[in-house]
Amino acid sequence: MKHIVENKGTRLFLILGGFFIANAIIAEFIGVKIFQLETTLGFLPFEYKLLGETVSFQYTAGVLLWPVVFVMTDIINEYYGKKGVRFLSYLAVFLIAYAFLMVYMAIWLEPASWWNGNYEKNGVPNMQSAYSSVFGQGLLIIIGSLVAFLIGQIVDVLVFHKIKKITGEDKVWARATGSTLVSQFIDSFVVLFIAFYLGPRLISGNGEPWTFALFLAVGLNNYIYKFLMAILLTPVIYFAHDRIDSYLGKEEAEEMKKQAAMS
Repeated sequence: MKHIVENKGTRLFLILGGFFIANAIIAEFIGVKIFQLETTLGFLPFEYKLLGETVSFQYTAGVLLWPVVFVMTDIINEYYGKKGVRFLSYLAVFLIAYAFLMVYMAIWLEPASWWNGNYEKNGVPNMQSAYSSVFGQGLLIIIGSLVAFLIGQIVDVLVFHKIKKITGEDKVWARATGSTLVSQFIDSFVVLFIAFYLGPRLISGNGEPWTFALFLAVGLNNYIYKFLMAILLTPVIYFAHDRIDSYLGKEEAEEMKKQAAMS
């Protein structure tokens, strides 16, 4: 009898699951930074009107990884089915919440006096304040992000298998890209709705709530980026399928896909 880690299917699930969860957690923490896409690419900033609101290509750094997370979802979905994706999604939400809890406990710890001013020469006069600002994201943003992630994952799974039933086994691009486009659309709006539109109206002290027009404009602007990334990452999905099929062997890969569809 083979040890559990010697089983190729189990080992692959651990690798994919670990990478999936790691990306989800990292995306949450780097998302506190807002970057300008045009200047990052060496172009002048560009602003345009959307639904009467002025928006530009400014995004949280988390968008670098969220498309990867959703691509990983589709790959896991293909070989391990709904149960595999749901298990990893629930585990990721729990671990993200646990990570934030640990971070808030670390923020609460009283800093050593020498450490607090140790980086003043580097332009950081108060390390405790900087540490709290970077890692201590607002509660509404955390809640909105977790809810959006979980809903997005569930929708991705359902749409993936619905498209697969309609198009058949061959059209990988249709089910992978199609499910990502739908789930990313929902994800783009849910987090903004909770964190910036509804949340501040229900809980005082969380900043001025956004107007509905601003909420829609920023959501659409974010989705445009995710839409383009989903299209651009389609070849990656085919490459990943080819490598995984080669690793598992054609017969085992086909059997796993069959079981995944039945689950």
